[in-house]
Amino acid sequence: MFTRFRRVVAATALISATALPAVASVLSADEIKSLVAGKKIFLSTPYGLEFPLSYKSNGQVTGDASRFSMASMFAPKETGRWWTSGQKLCQKWPSWYKGKTICFTIQQTGPKKLAWTRDDGMKGTARIAE
Repeated sequence: MFTRFRRVVAATALISATALPAVASVLSADEIKSLVAGKKIFLSTPYGLEFPLSYKSNGQVTGDASRFSMASMFAPKETGRWWTSGQKLCQKWPSWYKGKTICFTIQQTGPKKLAWTRDDGMKGTARIAE
């Protein structure tokens, strides 16, 4: 009976360990490039909508906020530049963010899921589309 109990405990521990998410680490520049270049990334918003960003391999990134009602207050669609710097994904838009460079650390949290932290501490999640 004690042996059976140990097997149940061991099986429960194995199931619990495999059910836990892997610890996501900050991605390197090469990992970021291979993850976003040529892809569309959808940022989750607090409004329940997703904000699409299309990252081209040539360093251009296009964002489209036209689905958001507040888009009339700024350029609803804009194309800027993206690059990596150290372990960060950086972007610069002509008018968004007042033309300032913004950078993010990126963690991959699943096969098509990301978590990001902007330099100012703001955090969020995103999904990757092909």
